[in-house]
Amino acid sequence: MTTSATTDRTTFPALTRPIRLIASDIDGTLLDSRELISPRTRKAIASAVKAGLWMVAATGRQITQIPEALSTGELTHVVGSNGAIGIEVASGDLLFEEFLDPAVSAEIVAHLTSELEGVRFSAVRDRGRRHAAEPGYLDLLSPRELTFWRVETESLADLVATPTLKLTARHPELSADDLLDILDGSGLDGFHATTSGAPFLEIAGAGVTKASGITRLCEHLGVERAEVLSAGDAKNDVELIGWAGVGVAMGNAVPEAQAVATWVTASNDQDGVALAIEHVLAGQEN
Repeated sequence: MTTSATTDRTTFPALTRPIRLIASDIDGTLLDSRELISPRTRKAIASAVKAGLWMVAATGRQITQIPEALSTGELTHVVGSNGAIGIEVASGDLLFEEFLDPAVSAEIVAHLTSELEGVRFSAVRDRGRRHAAEPGYLDLLSPRELTFWRVETESLADLVATPTLKLTARHPELSADDLLDILDGSGLDGFHATTSGAPFLEIAGAGVTKASGITRLCEHLGVERAEVLSAGDAKNDVELIGWAGVGVAMGNAVPEAQAVATWVTASNDQDGVALAIEHVLAGQEN
C-alpha cells in the first residue's frame, strides 16, 4: 500500500487485520550498525514466532549468508537475492527461484562496459552458494567480503552465459547508485536493478523484487497482503514496504523507503524492528 503525503507516520497504525507474516530486511534493519542483533530485537522475533507468526528474512543476501543469530530457529523462511529465491528454513526446501535471462545479462554487460572503463561483474550461482566473477572483480572486494563470499573467477563470456539469480556490477570509483543511474538511462529492459547500501549494483530478472518474492511466499502459505508487515531501510526495500499491509521504514531508511511507508519506526540502532513487532503482538493480544 502506498500512503499519501498527509498520512501520519509517527503513530503505529491501528490494525484492521491480524498480522500473520513479518518480512524484514537484514542489513540496516534487523542488524544494527555494528552488524549485531540486539537482545530486544531477538526477543521480539522469538515472541512473534511463538505467537504463530511467520518470520521471514527478505534480503539482498544469499540464503547461505544469513547471520548465525538468525539461523537458529528464529526465522521460518528466507527470501533472498532481492526476491529471486525462497526457502523454508526448517526443511531447507526450495520454494521458488527466478532467474535473469542470459541474453539480458549480456546486453547489460555490453552497455555498461561500453560506458565505463573498469566496471566489473559477478553472477550468483548454485542457489547463492557461490559467485562467478570476471577477472579483476576480486580486486574491488574488501577483505571482509573476500571471507564472506565464495567467489570463483570465470571469463566474462562464461559469466553471462548462464541464468543467474542476481548479476552485480562494481566500479572502482563510482557508487552503486551512480551505476544504477547509468543503467536506468540505457533504454534496456527485461530486468530490475536496485541498490541496497552495498558497494555494487544489483540486477535481477524483470519484475523480481522483494515484494514479488514475498508475494510468492504468501501464496504458498495462504497469507493475504493485508496480513503482512514489512520492514526495511534501503532502495531494494521500497517495493516491499509499499506493497505490504503495514509497511515500516526504519528511522535510518532512505527517503524513498520512508515516503511509501505506513509507519516510520526508530533506527536500527534503536530497536526499530523490535518496536514494530511489539506493536503488532500487543495489538493482537487485545
